Amino acid sequence: MKKPIKVMQFICPTGFYGAERWILALAKHLDPQQVRCDLAVSSEPTNQDLELTRQYKQLDLKTHEIPMRGKFDLSALSKLANILRDQEFDLIHTHGYKSDIIGLLAAKKAGIPCVITPHGFSTHMDFKLRIFSWLGGRALRRATKVVPLSRQLMKDCKELGVPEDKMLYIQNGVDLSEVEAQEKPTREADAPKRVGFVGQLISRKNVFDLLAVFDALHAKHPATRLVILGDGDQRAELEAHAQSLPSKDSIDFLGFRNDRLEILKSFDLFAMTSTLEGIPRCLMEATAAEIPVAAYNIAGIDQLITHETTGLLAPLGDKQQLLQHWETLLFETEKARELATAAKKFVYENYSAQRMASEYTGLFQELTQKN
Repeated sequence: MKKPIKVMQFICPTGFYGAERWILALAKHLDPQQVRCDLAVSSEPTNQDLELTRQYKQLDLKTHEIPMRGKFDLSALSKLANILRDQEFDLIHTHGYKSDIIGLLAAKKAGIPCVITPHGFSTHMDFKLRIFSWLGGRALRRATKVVPLSRQLMKDCKELGVPEDKMLYIQNGVDLSEVEAQEKPTREADAPKRVGFVGQLISRKNVFDLLAVFDALHAKHPATRLVILGDGDQRAELEAHAQSLPSKDSIDFLGFRNDRLEILKSFDLFAMTSTLEGIPRCLMEATAAEIPVAAYNIAGIDQLITHETTGLLAPLGDKQQLLQHWETLLFETEKARELATAAKKFVYENYSAQRMASEYTGLFQELTQKN
């Protein structure tokens, strides 16, 4: 019997968001007799005590910490390369600008293939992030294989100069069993309608529009509440802005929560106002939880939500139209239920983590010639 392929998942975590949850979903659904999947994370002063590491260990899988003295510590490259070489890994799989750069160089030193999965590209970047983005684009072109999560990301990679023969599209997947296992919490019949969002509080999530639409909704329908789960570099600014709104007492910033799925299942509406996405994991979880969805019609979201079939979409930036969609889904119960049921059916049929893991296993076997 052949030994399983040894794969190192490598990420420089920013919290416990889509990419981190994606890695967990993939690792959980890979067959350990075919693929052994370890995790390496950068250990930096700003990301100690990582939730990703804790949950990975709960899967009885091995983790490795790569100490970094700051945002970009070149000594991490050698540390990672030594682990890859000394422990005889067959392949490294990276996630994120910094991880892609360090992981690719470490793979070159260790003499193994490097697979990069882009999870999204930011359009709002400071100087340092632009440098990382530029270097990350060069890393993509030199990877063994680039496997974007969405068709739009495939186009983005092509525009960055990634050769077509280096790219492979494996459709995103999510661990739906977690959503299915979570019971819907009970609520009082006269409780306020709950509009919810789960995600990073960063510029491309465009949460200022979310706040504006909710403020307009609350002015017309006071028995409503906005619940925001997540953290990020815009949180303080967003909270300060929310305090200036008439609806401020009906807006909750809950930060990162381990009970996010329980809270998610309490929503009457899942809302997004992003300007840029891959295929949002939080949106897949919302549809799997049978929560009605209203969002801006952008690439990535349109792979999950079809207007008037599985949810309601407004043109990017059209807050008035989005407000009307919110009202429809909150107060036209039968239509909301019909759209949410169709969305759940669609995500279960097309976006399971098990299907995704099977396709990655085939890729890993091809790259290492173990099958």
